[in-house]
Amino acid sequence: MRSKEPIIAIDLGSNTLRVLCYDCQTEKVVAEFEKIVKTADGLKEHGFINDAAIGRVITAIKEAKQVIDFSGQRIKAVTTEALRQASNAKEVLRRIEQETGIAFEIISGDKEAESTLLAVKNRLTKLQYASQSFVLADIGGGSTELIFHYPNETISKSFPIGIVTIAQSYQKLENIAQALPKEMFEMQMFCAEVYATKGKVDSFVATAGTPTTVAAMKLGQVYETYDAQKINGTSLNISELDFYLKKLISMPPEEREITVGTGRSDLIAAGILIFKQLFSIVEFESCVVVDDGLREGVALEACRR
Repeated sequence: MRSKEPIIAIDLGSNTLRVLCYDCQTEKVVAEFEKIVKTADGLKEHGFINDAAIGRVITAIKEAKQVIDFSGQRIKAVTTEALRQASNAKEVLRRIEQETGIAFEIISGDKEAESTLLAVKNRLTKLQYASQSFVLADIGGGSTELIFHYPNETISKSFPIGIVTIAQSYQKLENIAQALPKEMFEMQMFCAEVYATKGKVDSFVATAGTPTTVAAMKLGQVYETYDAQKINGTSLNISELDFYLKKLISMPPEEREITVGTGRSDLIAAGILIFKQLFSIVEFESCVVVDDGLREGVALEACRR
């Protein structure tokens, strides 16, 4: 049984609020909204989500309601690692619901991986991407999911390593670069175990803010001119990561903000270092970037119910 009604899917991540209105019948995006909210700001240090972050989330949801008509619509709202970790998660969600009317569900890392994979597979089919098997890396603000997709089996694991938490833990890029092999050692062991038992996959696919931002830089897009349709299917080589990281760091602060978005440059720089480490963990020189992620997966699941 497929639902014919449109769905509003909301993904409150550790860094970004992403909202999508999706028409189940035409399988097209009706409207979308995205805003940096830094949900996980200070979480690593204090263990809870602070008032300023809650305020940014509430303001962003209210802004989304001015862009997308929520009245009478089916809404599915999910949230991930920041709320999984926060000691005050229940209080945060209660406040958000009180002030916006939106009830969020905290989903597990496994559920996050499953929904993201659904969206990415759907996009790869539209791109006529031929790989029988691939590894998908979803580099978030508070966690990174590694998803190994084989023709008859999917193996995934969520790791509490994200661009916000790593950037705030180590601050300087040289410190981040030094710490990552140890921080991502568990990921490396997981990948080695999967390859040892199931064999290496055919290709590497990456989604979320860091890969899409680097792809946008490669295509000459800036934050305001970002075009997901052009991003989808863009190929990135490991050597290009150093090039775009250097380019980002050498820009004057104003140009950096224009290029990657206000308040994102330190996080994207940290993300590029995580992304680079992932190339070596999954043993690939190049990867394909897909913009679709959790919110698209949530929308597709709702349409299929």
